[in-house]
Amino acid sequence: MIKKILSRGYIAFIFLFLYAPIAILIFFSFNKARGRGVFTGFTLNWYKELFSNDLILSSFVNTLIVASIASILATILGTMAAIGINSFNKKMKSAVMGITYISIINPEIVTGISLMLLFVIMKLKFGFTTLILAHITFNVPYVILNVLPKLRQQDNSLYEAALDLGCTPSQAFWKVVIPDILPGILAGFLMALTYSLDDFVVSYFTSGITSQTLPITIYSMTRKRVSPEINAISTVIFIVVLVSLVVMNLKEIKKEKYLIQLKRKRNK
Repeated sequence: MIKKILSRGYIAFIFLFLYAPIAILIFFSFNKARGRGVFTGFTLNWYKELFSNDLILSSFVNTLIVASIASILATILGTMAAIGINSFNKKMKSAVMGITYISIINPEIVTGISLMLLFVIMKLKFGFTTLILAHITFNVPYVILNVLPKLRQQDNSLYEAALDLGCTPSQAFWKVVIPDILPGILAGFLMALTYSLDDFVVSYFTSGITSQTLPITIYSMTRKRVSPEINAISTVIFIVVLVSLVVMNLKEIKKEKYLIQLKRKRNK
Protein backbone atom coordinates (compact mmCIF):
# COMPACT_ATOMS: atom_id res chain seq x y z
CA MET A 1 0.00 0.00 0.00
CA ILE A 2 2.79 2.42 0.99
CA LYS A 3 4.75 1.50 -2.15
CA LYS A 4 1.75 2.31 -4.36
CA ILE A 5 1.25 5.67 -2.63
CA LEU A 6 4.95 6.51 -2.99
CA SER A 7 5.10 5.43 -6.64
CA ARG A 8 1.96 7.41 -7.51
CA GLY A 9 3.24 10.42 -5.58
CA TYR A 10 6.57 10.22 -7.42
CA ILE A 11 4.83 10.05 -10.82
CA ALA A 12 2.56 12.97 -9.85
CA PHE A 13 5.62 14.99 -8.81
CA ILE A 14 7.37 14.28 -12.14
CA PHE A 15 4.32 15.36 -14.15
CA LEU A 16 3.92 18.45 -11.95
CA PHE A 17 7.57 19.35 -12.56
CA LEU A 18 7.12 18.89 -16.32
CA TYR A 19 3.84 20.72 -16.80
CA ALA A 20 3.92 23.41 -14.09
CA PRO A 21 5.91 25.86 -16.32
CA ILE A 22 3.39 25.37 -19.14
CA ALA A 23 0.50 25.93 -16.73
CA ILE A 24 2.14 29.17 -15.53
CA LEU A 25 2.65 30.32 -19.13
CA ILE A 26 -1.03 29.66 -19.97
CA PHE A 27 -2.13 31.38 -16.75
CA PHE A 28 -0.19 34.57 -17.48
CA SER A 29 -1.33 34.64 -21.12
CA PHE A 30 -4.64 35.91 -19.67
CA ASN A 31 -3.00 38.50 -17.39
CA LYS A 32 -3.86 42.18 -17.90
CA ALA A 33 -0.40 43.35 -16.88
CA ARG A 34 2.57 42.99 -19.20
CA GLY A 35 4.72 41.55 -16.40
CA ARG A 36 4.69 38.02 -15.01
CA GLY A 37 5.09 38.83 -11.33
CA VAL A 38 1.50 39.67 -10.39
CA PHE A 39 -1.85 38.63 -11.87
CA THR A 40 -3.87 41.85 -12.12
CA GLY A 41 -6.95 40.51 -13.88
CA PHE A 42 -8.34 38.35 -16.68
CA THR A 43 -8.11 39.55 -20.28
CA LEU A 44 -8.06 38.25 -23.85
CA ASN A 45 -6.28 41.36 -25.06
CA TRP A 46 -2.97 39.59 -25.74
CA TYR A 47 -4.71 37.10 -28.03
CA LYS A 48 -6.30 39.99 -29.96
CA GLU A 49 -2.93 41.77 -30.26
CA LEU A 50 -1.28 38.53 -31.32
CA PHE A 51 -3.26 38.46 -34.58
CA SER A 52 -2.25 42.07 -35.33
CA ASN A 53 1.47 41.53 -34.61
CA ASP A 54 3.02 41.15 -38.07
CA LEU A 55 6.47 40.16 -36.77
CA ILE A 56 5.22 37.22 -34.69
CA LEU A 57 2.71 36.07 -37.29
CA SER A 58 5.23 36.17 -40.15
CA SER A 59 7.75 34.26 -38.03
CA PHE A 60 5.10 31.69 -37.12
CA VAL A 61 4.11 31.26 -40.78
CA ASN A 62 7.80 30.79 -41.69
CA THR A 63 8.09 28.16 -38.96
CA LEU A 64 5.04 26.26 -40.26
CA ILE A 65 6.28 26.38 -43.88
CA VAL A 66 9.78 25.16 -43.01
CA ALA A 67 8.54 22.50 -40.58
CA SER A 68 5.92 21.14 -43.01
CA ILE A 69 8.21 20.94 -46.06
CA ALA A 70 11.20 19.61 -44.11
CA SER A 71 9.11 17.01 -42.23
CA ILE A 72 7.47 15.66 -45.41
CA LEU A 73 10.78 15.39 -47.30
CA ALA A 74 12.58 13.96 -44.24
CA THR A 75 9.82 11.36 -43.82
CA ILE A 76 10.15 10.26 -47.45
CA LEU A 77 13.97 10.10 -47.31
CA GLY A 78 14.00 8.49 -43.85
CA THR A 79 11.48 5.80 -44.87
CA MET A 80 13.49 4.96 -47.99
CA ALA A 81 16.68 4.85 -45.92
CA ALA A 82 15.08 2.61 -43.28
CA ILE A 83 13.89 0.14 -45.94
CA GLY A 84 17.41 0.07 -47.40
CA ILE A 85 19.07 -0.37 -43.98
CA ASN A 86 16.67 -3.19 -43.10
CA SER A 87 17.87 -5.16 -46.12
CA PHE A 88 21.56 -4.97 -45.07
CA ASN A 89 23.43 -7.74 -43.30
CA LYS A 90 24.15 -7.41 -39.56
CA LYS A 91 27.61 -5.85 -39.90
CA MET A 92 26.56 -3.29 -42.49
CA LYS A 93 23.36 -2.51 -40.58
CA SER A 94 25.23 -1.91 -37.30
CA ALA A 95 27.77 0.33 -39.09
CA VAL A 96 25.08 2.46 -40.74
CA MET A 97 23.04 2.67 -37.52
CA GLY A 98 26.17 3.79 -35.66
CA ILE A 99 26.51 6.69 -38.11
CA THR A 100 22.81 7.47 -37.65
CA TYR A 101 23.15 7.58 -33.85
CA ILE A 102 26.16 9.92 -34.11
CA SER A 103 24.05 12.55 -35.88
CA ILE A 104 21.46 12.35 -33.06
CA ILE A 105 23.97 12.44 -30.19
CA ASN A 106 25.99 15.21 -31.86
CA PRO A 107 25.37 18.60 -30.12
CA GLU A 108 23.06 20.91 -32.07
CA ILE A 109 25.58 23.75 -32.06
CA VAL A 110 28.10 21.53 -33.87
CA THR A 111 25.45 20.54 -36.42
CA GLY A 112 24.40 24.16 -36.92
CA ILE A 113 27.94 25.51 -37.41
CA SER A 114 28.98 22.62 -39.69
CA LEU A 115 25.90 23.12 -41.89
CA MET A 116 26.52 26.87 -42.00
CA LEU A 117 30.12 26.27 -43.18
CA LEU A 118 28.91 23.73 -45.75
CA PHE A 119 26.40 26.20 -47.20
CA VAL A 120 29.09 28.90 -47.31
CA ILE A 121 31.44 26.56 -49.22
CA MET A 122 28.59 25.64 -51.58
CA LYS A 123 27.92 29.38 -52.01
CA LEU A 124 24.24 29.01 -51.18
CA LYS A 125 22.31 32.13 -50.23
CA PHE A 126 20.99 31.83 -46.68
CA GLY A 127 17.21 31.70 -46.61
CA PHE A 128 14.39 29.18 -46.86
CA THR A 129 16.47 26.78 -48.99
CA THR A 130 19.32 26.46 -46.49
CA LEU A 131 16.90 26.37 -43.56
CA ILE A 132 14.83 23.55 -45.07
CA LEU A 133 17.97 21.57 -46.01
CA ALA A 134 19.26 21.92 -42.45
CA HIS A 135 15.96 20.75 -40.94
CA ILE A 136 15.83 17.75 -43.30
CA THR A 137 19.37 16.82 -42.23
CA PHE A 138 18.62 16.57 -38.51
CA ASN A 139 15.12 15.09 -38.99
CA VAL A 140 16.00 12.09 -41.19
CA PRO A 141 17.67 10.04 -38.38
CA TYR A 142 14.56 10.34 -36.19
CA VAL A 143 12.36 9.06 -39.02
CA ILE A 144 14.73 6.12 -39.56
CA LEU A 145 14.59 5.18 -35.87
CA ASN A 146 10.77 5.21 -35.94
CA VAL A 147 10.34 3.22 -39.17
CA LEU A 148 12.98 0.51 -38.57
CA PRO A 149 11.18 -1.19 -35.61
CA LYS A 150 8.03 -1.52 -37.74
CA LEU A 151 10.06 -3.11 -40.55
CA ARG A 152 11.52 -5.61 -38.06
CA GLN A 153 8.03 -6.50 -36.82
CA GLN A 154 6.73 -6.98 -40.36
CA ASP A 155 5.77 -10.43 -41.58
CA ASN A 156 7.69 -10.98 -44.84
CA SER A 157 5.33 -13.79 -45.82
CA LEU A 158 2.61 -11.19 -46.54
CA TYR A 159 4.81 -9.52 -49.16
CA GLU A 160 5.66 -12.91 -50.71
CA ALA A 161 1.98 -13.89 -50.68
CA ALA A 162 1.10 -10.67 -52.53
CA LEU A 163 3.70 -11.52 -55.20
CA ASP A 164 2.32 -15.07 -55.49
CA LEU A 165 -1.20 -13.68 -55.98
CA GLY A 166 -0.10 -11.65 -59.00
CA CYS A 167 1.08 -8.33 -57.60
CA THR A 168 4.14 -6.71 -59.09
CA PRO A 169 6.94 -5.80 -56.61
CA SER A 170 5.87 -2.14 -56.67
CA GLN A 171 2.19 -3.03 -56.11
CA ALA A 172 3.09 -5.35 -53.24
CA PHE A 173 5.26 -2.62 -51.73
CA TRP A 174 2.52 0.03 -51.80
CA LYS A 175 -0.36 -2.29 -50.83
CA VAL A 176 1.38 -4.46 -48.22
CA VAL A 177 4.63 -2.96 -46.91
CA ILE A 178 3.61 0.70 -46.63
CA PRO A 179 0.27 0.07 -44.81
CA ASP A 180 2.11 -2.28 -42.42
CA ILE A 181 4.76 0.29 -41.46
CA LEU A 182 2.45 3.32 -41.67
CA PRO A 183 2.28 3.85 -37.86
CA GLY A 184 6.08 4.14 -37.78
CA ILE A 185 6.05 6.56 -40.72
CA LEU A 186 3.42 8.74 -39.03
CA ALA A 187 5.36 8.67 -35.73
CA GLY A 188 8.53 9.69 -37.56
CA PHE A 189 6.70 12.50 -39.35
CA LEU A 190 5.24 13.85 -36.10
CA MET A 191 8.63 13.71 -34.37
CA ALA A 192 10.27 15.50 -37.31
CA LEU A 193 7.51 18.13 -37.29
CA THR A 194 7.93 18.68 -33.55
CA TYR A 195 11.70 19.07 -33.76
CA SER A 196 11.38 21.47 -36.69
CA LEU A 197 8.79 23.63 -34.93
CA ASP A 198 10.89 24.24 -31.81
CA ASP A 199 14.41 24.16 -33.26
CA PHE A 200 16.50 27.23 -32.51
CA VAL A 201 20.23 26.45 -32.62
CA VAL A 202 20.44 24.96 -36.14
CA SER A 203 17.93 27.50 -37.49
CA TYR A 204 19.94 30.37 -35.99
CA PHE A 205 23.04 29.42 -38.01
CA THR A 206 21.30 28.51 -41.28
CA SER A 207 18.46 31.04 -41.66
CA GLY A 208 18.47 34.28 -43.61
CA ILE A 209 17.00 37.71 -42.93
CA THR A 210 13.66 36.86 -44.59
CA SER A 211 13.38 33.34 -43.11
CA GLN A 212 13.34 34.06 -39.38
CA THR A 213 11.44 31.36 -37.45
CA LEU A 214 9.42 31.88 -34.27
CA PRO A 215 12.15 30.61 -31.87
CA ILE A 216 14.64 33.09 -33.40
CA THR A 217 12.12 35.93 -33.07
CA ILE A 218 11.52 35.05 -29.40
CA TYR A 219 15.27 34.96 -28.79
CA SER A 220 15.67 38.43 -30.33
CA MET A 221 12.93 39.70 -27.97
CA THR A 222 14.74 38.41 -24.86
CA ARG A 223 17.43 41.06 -25.35
CA LYS A 224 14.84 43.70 -24.42
CA ARG A 225 11.55 42.35 -23.07
CA VAL A 226 9.48 39.41 -24.23
CA SER A 227 6.07 40.54 -25.45
CA PRO A 228 3.04 38.95 -23.70
CA GLU A 229 1.83 37.89 -27.16
CA ILE A 230 4.46 35.15 -26.96
CA ASN A 231 2.55 33.63 -24.03
CA ALA A 232 -0.59 33.68 -26.16
CA ILE A 233 0.92 32.04 -29.24
CA SER A 234 2.71 29.45 -27.06
CA THR A 235 -0.64 28.60 -25.45
CA VAL A 236 -2.31 28.23 -28.86
CA ILE A 237 0.49 25.95 -30.12
CA PHE A 238 0.35 23.81 -26.96
CA ILE A 239 -3.44 23.37 -27.19
CA VAL A 240 -3.27 22.45 -30.91
CA VAL A 241 -0.53 19.87 -30.26
CA LEU A 242 -2.40 18.47 -27.25
CA VAL A 243 -5.68 18.09 -29.17
CA SER A 244 -3.82 16.45 -32.11
CA LEU A 245 -2.17 13.91 -29.79
CA VAL A 246 -5.46 13.11 -28.05
CA VAL A 247 -7.24 12.59 -31.39
CA MET A 248 -4.44 10.36 -32.71
CA ASN A 249 -4.34 8.29 -29.51
CA LEU A 250 -8.12 7.82 -29.59
CA LYS A 251 -7.89 6.64 -33.21
CA GLU A 252 -5.13 4.17 -32.28
CA ILE A 253 -7.20 2.85 -29.35
CA LYS A 254 -10.24 2.38 -31.61
CA LYS A 255 -8.08 0.63 -34.19
CA GLU A 256 -6.60 -1.73 -31.58
CA LYS A 257 -10.08 -2.56 -30.22
CA TYR A 258 -11.31 -3.26 -33.75
CA LEU A 259 -8.35 -5.59 -34.43
CA ILE A 260 -8.90 -7.43 -31.12
CA GLN A 261 -12.60 -7.92 -31.93
CA LEU A 262 -11.68 -9.10 -35.44
CA LYS A 263 -9.23 -11.66 -34.02
CA ARG A 264 -11.86 -12.94 -31.56
CA LYS A 265 -14.39 -13.37 -34.38
CA ARG A 266 -11.84 -15.27 -36.45
CA ASN A 267 -10.96 -17.53 -33.51
CA LYS A 268 -14.65 -18.31 -32.95
